[in-house]
Amino acid sequence: MAQPSAQSPRRLMALQLLLWHSILWAGQEAAPLVSVTSLPPPLPLPRSFLLKSLEQVRKIQAGNSVLLEKLVSGMCCLSQLHRGLFLYQGLLQALAGISPELAPTLDTLQLDVANFATTIWQQMENLGVAPTAQPTQGTMPTFTSAFQRRAGGVLATSHLQRFLETAHCALNHLVQP
Repeated sequence: MAQPSAQSPRRLMALQLLLWHSILWAGQEAAPLVSVTSLPPPLPLPRSFLLKSLEQVRKIQAGNSVLLEKLVSGMCCLSQLHRGLFLYQGLLQALAGISPELAPTLDTLQLDVANFATTIWQQMENLGVAPTAQPTQGTMPTFTSAFQRRAGGVLATSHLQRFLETAHCALNHLVQP
């Protein structure tokens, strides 16, 4: 069986974009091509029908606006979540050796953050919005003493806590209908 090439995800994305373009192009053909100023004289349509049609258009526009906003903010949210989780993965790894009694908690936290980052990345790939390559970890601090590891641990975990609170709020916002 042939191995998928590195170009396969790009080709798939290009094909998906082409498919969406053709679908949207067909949708453009369904739209009226005349401007409002060049419309023929109105047909004798009942006023109640016209008012109901206007209300339906407004309702659809509102729903479409909400959907578009959620899709765009959802993609941005996922990207920011992944970058933040990736950063905190590195910071938590830098805390290795903080203390024997905290090691199991730190290990669990590292695993949970790594799993969440992987879940976010997979969702981005499923949506076709993931960058072509996973980010690489920048330079992380090196803690040379027990005091530095503890102080770094306080800073890293307090910032992680605020990051997760913000992520929770953002995800709750996306869940709202």
